Amino acid sequence: MKPTRVVLADDHTLVRAGIRSLLSTMRGIEVVGEAGNGHETLEIIKQQMPDVLLLDIAMSGLNGLEVASRVHKEYSEIKIIMLSMHSTEEYVLQSLRAGAVGYLLKDAALNELEIALNAVTRGETYLSPSVSKYVVDEYKRRMSVDEIKVNATESPFEQLTPRQREVLQLIAEGCSTKDIARKLNISIKTADAHRTQLMERLDIHDVAGLVRYAIRVGVVKPEK
Repeated sequence: MKPTRVVLADDHTLVRAGIRSLLSTMRGIEVVGEAGNGHETLEIIKQQMPDVLLLDIAMSGLNGLEVASRVHKEYSEIKIIMLSMHSTEEYVLQSLRAGAVGYLLKDAALNELEIALNAVTRGETYLSPSVSKYVVDEYKRRMSVDEIKVNATESPFEQLTPRQREVLQLIAEGCSTKDIARKLNISIKTADAHRTQLMERLDIHDVAGLVRYAIRVGVVKPEK
């Protein structure tokens, strides 16, 4: 049988090294690429086309949720497992909505990673056991409601363009309009326009409000 080809994305070098070392002990698993940020992850995905993407939910610049959403839309056959320190309902639901089929807590038992990989390659969904059952039940309930309401209006966050979600993350990370323009390689005028459109779309008109919203929907993680 062909090995399961895996790309590993985490912005902490030591964490990546530890996970890669663990993966190297598993039969039938081949790590074909590593990435330390969201944009690098997307490039490696295009080059390697793995079977599974192990993806850190909290990466700077372009977070794991946005990466998952883009990968799922362009390469739906790739199985995405989110890696996170958070077991809260909102993070799990956002990950599932973004296209992830697995959600693995970073403090999970060592054998959980192999269990998760085997599950998703069989076409199943895997969630760490410590993620409360009500999270799954709530997700199924919401999805059922969405299916019934064919013409239902999407949430404000889901109406944002990928660029607007990227700008939201950068604002929440403390970037000024000038910083955003530099990071995204756009003009300051264009960055300011994205910022204005974002505030209008969310009906939030101050930076503090945008930061709170970004934390609530899982775009950035709250400070400890």
